[in-house]
Amino acid sequence: MFGQMMQQPLLISSLLVHAERHHGEQQIVSRRVEGDIHRYTYRDLASRARRMAKALAALGVTPGQRVGTLAWNGYRHMELYYAVSGSGAVLHTVNPRLHPDQIAYIADHAEDQVIFFDMTFLPLIQAVAGRTKAVKHYVAMTDRAHLPADHKVPGLLCYEDLLDAQDDRYEWPSFDENTASSLCYTSGTTGNPKGVLYSHRSTVLHTMAGALPDALGCSAADVVLPVVPMFHVNSWGIVYIAPMTGAKLVLPGAGLDGKSLYELFESEGVTLSAGVPTVWQGLLAYVDANGLKFSTMRRSAIGGSACPPAMIRRFLEVYGVRVIHAWGMTEMSPIGTAASFKSKHPGQTLDERLAVMSTQGRALYGVDMKIVDESGNELPWDGKASGDLLVRGPWIIASYFKNEGGDPLRDGWFPTGDVAKIDADGYMIITDRSKDVIKSGGEWIGSIDLENIAMAHPAVAMAACVAAFHPKWDERPLLVVVKKPGVEVTREELLAFYDGKIAKWWTPDDVVFVDAIPLGATGKMQKNKLRDSLKDYKLPTA
Repeated sequence: MFGQMMQQPLLISSLLVHAERHHGEQQIVSRRVEGDIHRYTYRDLASRARRMAKALAALGVTPGQRVGTLAWNGYRHMELYYAVSGSGAVLHTVNPRLHPDQIAYIADHAEDQVIFFDMTFLPLIQAVAGRTKAVKHYVAMTDRAHLPADHKVPGLLCYEDLLDAQDDRYEWPSFDENTASSLCYTSGTTGNPKGVLYSHRSTVLHTMAGALPDALGCSAADVVLPVVPMFHVNSWGIVYIAPMTGAKLVLPGAGLDGKSLYELFESEGVTLSAGVPTVWQGLLAYVDANGLKFSTMRRSAIGGSACPPAMIRRFLEVYGVRVIHAWGMTEMSPIGTAASFKSKHPGQTLDERLAVMSTQGRALYGVDMKIVDESGNELPWDGKASGDLLVRGPWIIASYFKNEGGDPLRDGWFPTGDVAKIDADGYMIITDRSKDVIKSGGEWIGSIDLENIAMAHPAVAMAACVAAFHPKWDERPLLVVVKKPGVEVTREELLAFYDGKIAKWWTPDDVVFVDAIPLGATGKMQKNKLRDSLKDYKLPTA
């Protein structure tokens, strides 16, 4: 016996239809690459997205074909999110921080028919335009007045000209909810990036879960500013969550420095933001240096890499902002866990609550996870056993685009590459990436724990911990530190800072001071490059 409910496919276009109908006057505010602030509503977004869907058809884009973007967080990029996927084509957001060779490879591998780009990235387009085989059109995301005459891109089209040629009389098509909606490539720190192909169904389910109180807790009362780029796993789903909930959306464009972000937070009354730890370091440095406070922001989702507990504490104690520590990956759409409280936690001490906030959190409904040993045996959730983290669920990858790399699953589970432990309440703690783990005398040492302790030192701006060769123990931890400007600290002071905080044998054997730690295209530390640069490093002998 079947239930007697309506059968309506879960489509991305339905999110925009809902926003237009129920939250039509809600604002979308964008800092444009042209330099000014642009304002319009969800009703305007819906109208222009329909016009762009017609423009794509006029360019010859058919359902299933890929459309690339090289763009910041802005209203035109938002329009493409819905126009492309809503019309049945596949949105392919390209990370402009990748090398031009990788961008050319990705555009060809995806077989992008059209590439839209912000004018900031004109030099990138000039570098790759002659090297892509499938691309038929390049479109500058601006108006005719801001299009330079010497752009040097053959046949370049203008975004606003395409829109002006169309009206908004367009009905979003209905199709199978398992149809591909968007394509994101992994950051490709080693080898060529691989594509992750999302469906309408997976995206809508992820959107509903991401808005839950135990995740981002987003509602129509919120003003949301995603610092995480729209080219980084669909801005962690926020560009779908905001229209679904009716939240006011503030898009920062290319202005990701502390001053620019703070001005938008205050002028637009931002209540919720999201980004990687390196962005928040810049924001806090600006706020600290100028003696400022946040008047409306109360929640900050931080993910992409582990957030140092010292940053979580500072946000809460000094600025009254609760950090939502989250974890996920491109292959997971991306949200997998979020560190929200259970009913017992509000009555606990501040230190106890901060310990919960410092975990990567509990799995959202729709995500199942487990940790296993080297033989694949499941380990207990006791907060002590540490093993490889595996996940499964309806918005988690089953295979890579074009089946690159073969079957990625292990007995139906996706191996994340993270090493983790899980406590009895289901809170998961990433202790390392499997490729970054330090194995000393046969025992694992978690580099993230060592980095978090170093980051709590007042003289440390950034810290990484990598394995260095040791003739007896095979590997020992080596701490790599970037000092804060104008502050001095010695090797001995930093090593002494670990006393009483960890097991003595976990303490790094040495400290290397550097001017900068290499960051990848999504703001994560590139430990592979650190290891390469330090491969000949000799630890001091006792």
